Amino acid sequence: MQTTLNGNSLIVPKKGEGSVAKSLGAQLATEALEVRVLRTGETVTLPESASLGLAQILTQLGQGNGFAVMAVQSELTTQQAADLLNVSRPYLVKLLDEGVIPCRKVGVQRRLLLGDVLRYKEEMYANQLKGMAELTALNEELGLHNDESDQ
Repeated sequence: MQTTLNGNSLIVPKKGEGSVAKSLGAQLATEALEVRVLRTGETVTLPESASLGLAQILTQLGQGNGFAVMAVQSELTTQQAADLLNVSRPYLVKLLDEGVIPCRKVGVQRRLLLGDVLRYKEEMYANQLKGMAELTALNEELGLHNDESDQ
């Protein structure tokens, strides 16, 4: 049975595909990609965005991860968005009520755009990195850092 997410198939690597995918992903991330259509023999150069997307897909397969390709405009339920953000659904609903993440209502249900959820996730991650850098700087300023070479 094929698993889907919002109508998009979840693709999981098969045994033995990882090493080939990993090496191809690394190569494609830095090069333009030409594809030869076997049926016609025609060679086509992929747009840069398609090459980058394919490189990311191959990298994920090389790491043994499954993936689903979804449009940024895809809508998520509050539970799907909460799962993606690794937060509870009630916490996500609080963010929606505060207007932190935009949403629309369909009857009594809320729907969020995948792009908005990913944008919030990136902001959360950037804020976490900023906070860790500030804590590190404060620790060093106060002389609280634990440098193993001092021991």
